[in-house]
Amino acid sequence: MADSSEILAGLDRDQSIAVTAPAGPLCILAGAGTGKTRAITHRIAHRVRSGQVRAQHVLAVTFTARAAAEMRERLGRLGADGVQARTFHAAALRQVRYFAPRLFSGRDMPQLLDSKARLVGLAATKAGLKTDREVSRDLASEIEWAKASLVEPDDYAAAAAKALREPPFDGALVGKVYAHYERAKRAQGVIDFEDMIRAAIWAVEEHPDVAEQVRAQYRHFVVDEYQDVNPMQQRLLDAWLGGREDLTVVGDASQTIYSFTGASASYLVDFRRRHPGATVVRLTRDYRSTPQVVGLANAVISRARGELSRLRLELVGQRPAGPEPTVKTFADEPEEAAAVAARCAELIAAGTPAREIAVLFRVNAQSEVYQEALAEAGIPYVVHGTERFFERTEVREAMIALRSYRGPHEGGLLEIVHTALERVAWRADAPPAGGAQRERWEAVAALVSLAEGMATLSLDEFNTELQRRAALQHVPTVEGVTLSSLHSAKGLEWDAVFLVGLTEGTLPVIHARTPDAVEEERRLLYVGVTRARHTLWLSHAAARTPGGRARRPSRFVPTTASAGAASAGAAPAPRRPLDKAAVAGRVRRVMAVSCRVCGTGLVNGADRKLGRCSTCPSDLDEDLLARLVDWRARLAAIQKVPAFVVFTDVTLSAIAERRPSRREELAAIAGIGPRKLMLYGDDVVALVGGTSVDALARSIDEV
Repeated sequence: MADSSEILAGLDRDQSIAVTAPAGPLCILAGAGTGKTRAITHRIAHRVRSGQVRAQHVLAVTFTARAAAEMRERLGRLGADGVQARTFHAAALRQVRYFAPRLFSGRDMPQLLDSKARLVGLAATKAGLKTDREVSRDLASEIEWAKASLVEPDDYAAAAAKALREPPFDGALVGKVYAHYERAKRAQGVIDFEDMIRAAIWAVEEHPDVAEQVRAQYRHFVVDEYQDVNPMQQRLLDAWLGGREDLTVVGDASQTIYSFTGASASYLVDFRRRHPGATVVRLTRDYRSTPQVVGLANAVISRARGELSRLRLELVGQRPAGPEPTVKTFADEPEEAAAVAARCAELIAAGTPAREIAVLFRVNAQSEVYQEALAEAGIPYVVHGTERFFERTEVREAMIALRSYRGPHEGGLLEIVHTALERVAWRADAPPAGGAQRERWEAVAALVSLAEGMATLSLDEFNTELQRRAALQHVPTVEGVTLSSLHSAKGLEWDAVFLVGLTEGTLPVIHARTPDAVEEERRLLYVGVTRARHTLWLSHAAARTPGGRARRPSRFVPTTASAGAASAGAAPAPRRPLDKAAVAGRVRRVMAVSCRVCGTGLVNGADRKLGRCSTCPSDLDEDLLARLVDWRARLAAIQKVPAFVVFTDVTLSAIAERRPSRREELAAIAGIGPRKLMLYGDDVVALVGGTSVDALARSIDEV
């Protein structure tokens, strides 16, 4: 257990100032990679270990369960056990449940909705709207924004217009859906997450006995990521404080990227006005990224305008020099994706683990072409979403299946896990081609990977370990390149980061029409840049598809990589001259593909593989497809890779439809490049010709 002096050891000058600042309002402006979590956990531990505060009187709140778990773990190592570190939602839920008999006339807390989707759909129908899943989701987002912003249904239309929001329907109609949704909740006796936080506010504001008890328990507050607080969360924080001033907040105005959810950095900007005499400390030493990456980040954010730019921080890289960021332009998106995949392969071959590489994009729809390119290159990947891992439906179902397994325990842990997961229709040799189904398969595959690394445990011991990790939100690491939106990547970091699709209309996104909205898009790129520790690539495609309409590169990207290195104030690292011939050999140009049935040009990746529109009739050979799936499963097992690394489901379907009799015909299927043609071409042609999988066993063993 560390004593107070040990807690201060190893801190830089600015971190030490933040840690030892006197009680009272403290604002820590912490740039990306500057050690903000270190500063606030050491501040809490220093105050606890020096006797200034008692651990049980401290409440630290943040925005993700993962961040809260990391904070608790660090505080435990620093000897500050007993400090409550929770998300706003978890802290509010704990209090509402505790005080429920007082708040709900002796009853337990009403049931908490997992999802708004069903009730929003019912509300939309009552309002006279026909909706699908996507529209219902958009309506739910508008309701969440309104509630987080403390806007009632009757005021929605005016508030949305003032905020320049673009709801899926007329503001008055959305307000009507919102009102019907609130009535539906009351009729069914349920509440949503926003109601739960409002109940926590109401408990303290309207019940003096509750307020007295809460404020006696929590006397010292710490708020992480303060730039992301919304009006409802700020009101809860004010209720907890009750006019007291022992408050530490930490944030970075340049990482404000969630305004669309109701988050407002104005509380960070106005902190000194709201708390006269507050101490303000700036952390600018970046320990995450090389000076070259830091320099590019500074170059991107240096042109920021508007109110938030007043708190802009100039970062100073502390790591040794690294390579200059790469800025590239490609003819079209398939070419861009193929080049990214080729560079990922080089990095992995040179020793960078696949899990330390990320491909980041502005919108999720950009993911598909990179999934296809990475699969073609034989590189495993993981699609990263915003949903908390252990709260995903498929993960919960998998853990239930593992806990309830009563079958034979003759094999090792991995065999038992595979058998148990068959109950939730998961198979190692049957990953879906992409999209949401693929994400669900990958999530369960992560549990299987954990089992591989814990082969000596019994199933009961493995289940106990999963429960422990779930409680700590300790998400398993999957060995694969991460594909993620820029919003989902916030708070994460990798050795190598590819920022792709950086075109006007995508970043800034086409609906960013106001100066404030454009500035938020700039900050989104800044967040992306600061995710990289060492290697950074920025690219855009001049057209979406081969021969398509020309697009301009994003206005936020410096015209040359040297702009970043120059701003860093460090000499560029030596770099080999670009071998254009080698790059040209690696990057496979993807030509225009038309539907072989109706002749329509194909854009969707799956349609391009199949060579036809999804609505045109299929002539799939079911027997051939079954043999291809069997062949792929055997090959993947021998190579010890996921089946999709050999060929995706869509590629196998395309082969079973088009039945190529020669290697040249196989090469014409989108997504089958020279490498896969060399490795698997003869086998596939043989299978198409009628050869059995058993007859190919020898060639499979030799691959």
